[in-house]
Amino acid sequence: MSFQNPLIHNPLDEEDFQVSEGSGDEAEQPPPPPSFPDLELKIKKSIETLGGAIFPKLNWSAPKDSTWISPTGNLRCSSLSEIALLLRASDSLVHDLCHAYDSCSDKSLPRPPTFFLALRKWYQSLRPEMEFRCFVRCQILVDISQREVTGFYPAVLEEKDDIKALIEEFFVDNVRLQFESENYTFDVYVTNDGRVKLLDFNPWGAFTLPLLLSWDELEGNSVVGDGVEFRVLESQCTVRQTAVPFDYLDTSPGSGWDQFLRNADEELQRQTSSPDTGA
Repeated sequence: MSFQNPLIHNPLDEEDFQVSEGSGDEAEQPPPPPSFPDLELKIKKSIETLGGAIFPKLNWSAPKDSTWISPTGNLRCSSLSEIALLLRASDSLVHDLCHAYDSCSDKSLPRPPTFFLALRKWYQSLRPEMEFRCFVRCQILVDISQREVTGFYPAVLEEKDDIKALIEEFFVDNVRLQFESENYTFDVYVTNDGRVKLLDFNPWGAFTLPLLLSWDELEGNSVVGDGVEFRVLESQCTVRQTAVPFDYLDTSPGSGWDQFLRNADEELQRQTSSPDTGA
């Protein structure tokens, strides 16, 4: 299910933007936090309809680069607060919101006129190691990369040639010449019985994660004669392109977390010492 303009809040339309007359203490009261009760209710009902768990996507991108901040380490969400946490921490979504058309030669707007929050059903049984990103250049499949790059899966390495053949056949039969763009990426899932399921399309460019490849490699690869390169993790050495930032773990004196906790403690003391407390 999709929601049109779900997170757009225009404070210029709100009466609380007007300065109210009163005492100095009243005027200095911080504004209430933003609230979206109608949106929260719609999302809650949609999550229930989809089985109690979803993963979010905004226009083109899912916040896959912010899974480090999720308690579960993945995109699984069951409430608006969990969705908002992932969205706010994602650089991919900032690109969608502010720089979506920067790479387009005919761009006339920096951002889409309309935004959509899509909620997709979360399937617990799906094996993340069987998701793959495919790179198409000049309508030719040139590279395939494993999408789950945080762990080593020996079974994928053993079945690498068979998986590659399945994806190549699927591309020729179902994708090639059916998609208008010449350069793009698409994601697939390979089932236990050898079927290939199309998951999504993404633009060709730097803001689509290249995973085990790099965009310099992809742009420099020849589309003639080299065949399809298929990369999977081949050892326990893992790649964490979107792991927890050092600043998030650093709690030493003077660090960002240290300052944040100090500010939070001061705010708590201010609130508990306020004469209105308990009123």
